[in-house]
Amino acid sequence: MFTALNTKKGRDPELEAQALDWIEANLGEQVSRTIPFDDLLRDGIILCKLMNKLMPGCIKKIDMKGSGFALMQNVERFQTAAKQWGVPVNEVFQTVDLWEKKNIPQVALCIHSIARVAQTRPDYTGPSLGPKMAEKNERHFTEEQLAEAKNTVSLQYGSNKGANQSGINMGKSRSILD
Repeated sequence: MFTALNTKKGRDPELEAQALDWIEANLGEQVSRTIPFDDLLRDGIILCKLMNKLMPGCIKKIDMKGSGFALMQNVERFQTAAKQWGVPVNEVFQTVDLWEKKNIPQVALCIHSIARVAQTRPDYTGPSLGPKMAEKNERHFTEEQLAEAKNTVSLQYGSNKGANQSGINMGKSRSILD
């Protein structure tokens, strides 16, 4: 889903802009585009507001100012809420990824993942971003169908039409001298 194409550090400004557009549409307010993506989200305030919009009351306290530790707690609260929302754990960024700018593409991936999960929730009516998350498509086969499948050679095994061992050379040839 996430591709890193445009810059040395793997950041994709287009994906970051899409994430900000989606955040704005959900919050119903503009975010500053003059501040870089990572600096804009670094204190976690916008991210916490986003999660409270998606799941009202999920983040009880948002620190609007204070020490670095207090603002880092905003990011941690966001991460907890994102996991509750249904974002896969491997798509949620670590606090240092954003706070110390270690892995900003992972931050953008997390926002895209939140949007993808949102599309699967019946209580979400906001805008979409990216592809919809796959849904379970369980299949049920009769015993007769399962027995029939055992008699079929799958194409995954390949084909041996016209196959022979000509041209195969396994290492050094053996020299037999009388």
